[in-house]
Amino acid sequence: MSDAGLSRRYFFFGSLLAGAVPSAGYGSVASLKALGYKPFYNKLNVAAVGCGGQGGQILNQAAQTENIVALCDVDEDRAAANFKRFDKQPKFKDFREMLDKEGKNIEACTIGIPDHMHATVAMACMQRGIHVYVEKPLTRTPWESRLLQDAAKKYKVATQMGNQGYSHESIRTTAEIIWSGEIGDVTEVHVSASPGTHPTGLKQAPKESSAPSTINYDLWLGGAAMRPFAVEYAPYNWRGFWDFGTGQIGNWGIHTMGPVNLALQLGAPTSVELVTVANKSDLTLPDRAVVRFDFPARGGMPPVKVFWHDSARPDDPEAWRVPGMETEVILPSSNNLGDKGRGPPAGGAPRPRTGAGGAGVAVYGPERVPSRPGILTGNGAVFVGSKGLLATVERGEGVHLLPAARWKDYRLPAQLLTRSPGHMTDWIRACKGGEMSCSDFSISGLYAEWMLLGVIAMRVGGKLDWDTRNTRFTNSAEANKYVKPAFRKGWEIKL
Repeated sequence: MSDAGLSRRYFFFGSLLAGAVPSAGYGSVASLKALGYKPFYNKLNVAAVGCGGQGGQILNQAAQTENIVALCDVDEDRAAANFKRFDKQPKFKDFREMLDKEGKNIEACTIGIPDHMHATVAMACMQRGIHVYVEKPLTRTPWESRLLQDAAKKYKVATQMGNQGYSHESIRTTAEIIWSGEIGDVTEVHVSASPGTHPTGLKQAPKESSAPSTINYDLWLGGAAMRPFAVEYAPYNWRGFWDFGTGQIGNWGIHTMGPVNLALQLGAPTSVELVTVANKSDLTLPDRAVVRFDFPARGGMPPVKVFWHDSARPDDPEAWRVPGMETEVILPSSNNLGDKGRGPPAGGAPRPRTGAGGAGVAVYGPERVPSRPGILTGNGAVFVGSKGLLATVERGEGVHLLPAARWKDYRLPAQLLTRSPGHMTDWIRACKGGEMSCSDFSISGLYAEWMLLGVIAMRVGGKLDWDTRNTRFTNSAEANKYVKPAFRKGWEIKL
């Protein structure tokens, strides 16, 4: 294959060829060792920063196959169950102390903590040559996302963002349907998520209270500016505050926009615009908003506008009607592929489908009938093509041609992308020298970067022109203030 042909192939399939055999070959232990790879049957020594909530979930996923050697959490109460489960491993509240004392024994680290500390912890690990799995939305700001992309290259570590839907079979099927030309040229997409549980639209700072003795609040703040403790910040509702989180766009947008980013190979937008907003706040994300991203032509695909419907509700008087949606539209369930279109393999045995957690792992998301026909609500996306519509649901677990009647007799196109063994397994394989993971920072970094521009748009307003080469807006000094965090003294990070 020519260099040009290889480049075109990588443009479409790139990091998603999960399951490809590394050049050294799985069967040659000697060749793996010669290349600095770890034999696949040897277990990684994995540490965890963030051991409760989602951090605890990814810790336990890694523990299914690998050695857990150290745990760190600023909140011993939230981490209590896993501190007890892994009772023999050393425990820390300060990740820096953990790395200083146990770093030589740590090969990889899972990071599941508030958004504002993702980049800080990940950088500290990567600078020690430690592979990292960082929960979505990767970082709080575009500058941090770019920094992690550069760091992964410099320190040559295996990386993965925790947008688990990227490993689901349906998201790859979505891409294959769109690449087949079934719905024609896609020039418009509508993506949405339901409201979260975090505060939005606050007009005054939360009431000060005493921090629980189980939380080291100074370490919880990390690089963020000091302020009085409030129960609205920790342990969970931090997500709605500008200084700590990224609202629903970072919480669920990173999932529901996943099929869009993959199938349309989006890259970087030229602009981002706040179209509508409800109840703006200087402290938190607004109650609701619609944000528009404009992307230029990519390869053979035309320019496309992507609308993000933040906290979309059916009772919103300004809810957007998606062009072309029929009154009888039913959005797909999250397990609707079955053996659709391709049938069972030779021998007649049913072909297993693969979820984000690997083959046979249950996925979630019920079939949904819009309460206002034609209005996109809940977690999902609708692609508007020149030849028809396609919808996805949740993190991409379901895909469906619209109207539903069109899906009934549809046969899936040829499979182009390999299927994932599971999001955590994908990363662990990469840590041991296998194929690059599907959300390696070289892919997920740019994805998170453009998505986080939407957070800035909701804060500043107007149409913001983006210069991705220089990581800055060209028409707004106000917006540029939020591209990079203002770190508390002593917490600055750099390559």
